[in-house]
Amino acid sequence: MAQKLAGKVAVVTGASKGIGAAIAKQFAAEGAAVVVNYATSKEGADRVVSEITAKGGKAVAVQADVAKAADITRLFAETQKAFGKLDILVNNAGIYEFSPLDSITEKHFHKQFDLNVLGLVLASQEAAKYIGPAGGSIINISSIVSFLNPPNAAVYSATKASVDSVTKSLAKELGPRKIRVNAINPGMVKTEGWRAAGLEESEMRKQIEAQTPLGRIGDPEDIAPAAVFFASADSSWISGETLVIAGGLR
Repeated sequence: MAQKLAGKVAVVTGASKGIGAAIAKQFAAEGAAVVVNYATSKEGADRVVSEITAKGGKAVAVQADVAKAADITRLFAETQKAFGKLDILVNNAGIYEFSPLDSITEKHFHKQFDLNVLGLVLASQEAAKYIGPAGGSIINISSIVSFLNPPNAAVYSATKASVDSVTKSLAKELGPRKIRVNAINPGMVKTEGWRAAGLEESEMRKQIEAQTPLGRIGDPEDIAPAAVFFASADSSWISGETLVIAGGLR
């Protein structure tokens, strides 16, 4: 079967683990050359690159904190240097912190908005400079919290609602340049961050599984094929959409 992303170059932010790592690996399996971006986990990013190259794929790891404009500029310059062009950006890097209203601080707010929203906007801005006249695809990893709005997640939910809005707005703005912009809104997914947050054996997990029609939470590999779809010609007339992948949870 023909590879869906043959000859394409993709940047996946926050790709050292979790959903980003799964997307990077799936993109490479479909023929894309992948820039595996990471902020702090060099070891994780190098592991993802090794897995890709061991299977004959092309990948490099590039450190950049997507909450910083200078790092974003360097990320895309390094991409150009490594692979000569850009076709696809996956804005996956993100952070979540839960906090009741009376504990919310300026730091809590800015930490999440600087990465989840400002970083995504600035990365999209920079990517648009590199994507050629043939067009390309920007895929934003949002979350079902953008509309489920759980308690103790006012700031995190607000960042993801912003991502959904940014997606629709940029789809209209970049459409004339043949750049499609779509979002994926996953439900609860088993990631390293999810385990670190203590959610593996949590009541929250049991509650969400009980409410989910398909009866389980997700794996990163449940999300990656949708990213391939949005990156490929299969979705060539789709832009400004948000796709919920959450086992039927609404």
